Amino acid sequence: MEEKIEEKNNSAEAVNTAEAANSAEAAPAAEAVNPQAEVGETTNLQTEVDEEMRVINRTIEMLRTVFDPEIPVNVYDLGLIYKIDYELPAKTLHVDMTLTAPGCPAADFIMEDVRQKLLSVEGPEKVDLRLVFEPEWTQDMMSEEAKLELGFL
Repeated sequence: MEEKIEEKNNSAEAVNTAEAANSAEAAPAAEAVNPQAEVGETTNLQTEVDEEMRVINRTIEMLRTVFDPEIPVNVYDLGLIYKIDYELPAKTLHVDMTLTAPGCPAADFIMEDVRQKLLSVEGPEKVDLRLVFEPEWTQDMMSEEAKLELGFL
């Protein structure tokens, strides 16, 4: 009887071993991890992030050269720029801005100056400039430098 139990155990082990071998053959092999590929992907992602930041920083530099003719402070430090995004795959620069007042008499001049400066930024092929009035601009949106220049500090 002990021999029969031992035979059953041996045959059970053989079945388990065969099943394991069959399932290993049937299961897809685990994909090999290529550390160089991961490094390359990270490098590409970092390059894209660097390019986006370079374009955004250059955009800010250019916006600091645009002044409201009635106020001796640039549009960026006045807080008139609400959003700057660069969409690298589409090479599109998206900028949302406002004015100090909806009826600003210099609106056309300022918007055209901003558009021309944005078109001069190296990298983007398209510029999406939107004039928005939400949220409403307030003096609190100005940088400390702008407040100091205008005597608010």
